[in-house]
Amino acid sequence: MLVPVKAFTDAKARLATVLGNTERERLARWTAARVLAAAGELPTYVACDDEQVAAWAVEHGAAILWHPGVGLNAAVTDSVAELRDAGVTDVIVAHGDLPRAHSLAALSEPGTVTLVPDRHGDGTNVIALPTDLDFRFAYGPGSFQRHLASAIASGHSVRVRRDPLLAADIDTPADLAHPLVQEVLPSWLQMNQANQR
Repeated sequence: MLVPVKAFTDAKARLATVLGNTERERLARWTAARVLAAAGELPTYVACDDEQVAAWAVEHGAAILWHPGVGLNAAVTDSVAELRDAGVTDVIVAHGDLPRAHSLAALSEPGTVTLVPDRHGDGTNVIALPTDLDFRFAYGPGSFQRHLASAIASGHSVRVRRDPLLAADIDTPADLAHPLVQEVLPSWLQMNQANQR
């Protein structure tokens, strides 16, 4: 499983209206750890360009794929190519901000592209695909439709998995307040949220 993780100190800028720098960094570490845990027995890889993230990933048993300064789409593309060259045939790419991540290994099916959209049907929270696929990673607003079109164009079998738990990500204050997210937030963050009201 591949998890792209940006520098914790730069993460979750859109939450600056409700969380301070320290809280946003703690939140980014917490969600990323939950995603790695959801890999189960799968080998895990973290794509990053930050020394703190790299050290954190090693502490959590993940291997590092180092891609400095290239941006999310290139980092994922290059990481998948590295894994393919190392003999990995299928990969699951999961974002590190999924507080309800679970059973990610079940998304992988040889010869199939599986897409998990976010709760708005706009972004793409998880993609499982063969590593030898000519697939264009195109994260950003509206990525789900771009990824779906790329998956269909590949000629492989395509599955769209609408999973309410995997669809829950944390990008905005509204995401942070969503009931499925609120159910699992750590106590320190729940107290912070209560103080905001």
